[in-house]
Amino acid sequence: MDTVLSQLAVSVTELKRNYAGILKQADDGPIAVLNHNRPEAYLLPAHHYEQLMAYLEDMEDAKLVRERAAGPFVEVNLDAL
Repeated sequence: MDTVLSQLAVSVTELKRNYAGILKQADDGPIAVLNHNRPEAYLLPAHHYEQLMAYLEDMEDAKLVRERAAGPFVEVNLDAL
């Protein structure tokens, strides 16, 4: 059995029939969309998705910082710029 990572789960059919009502019921939380009782997709509020994307970008930046921390470095003379 698949793990559902949401407090609210609805079928694809139910989502089609009552989209607005389900969004209201979710109360700004994620919704698991099930197809044949298995998670097919997750519906997230826009601000949750935006926060997730910003977090992933921060994690990628942190990885680059760790990879580049040992160099090589380029010496720069600010007066020469």
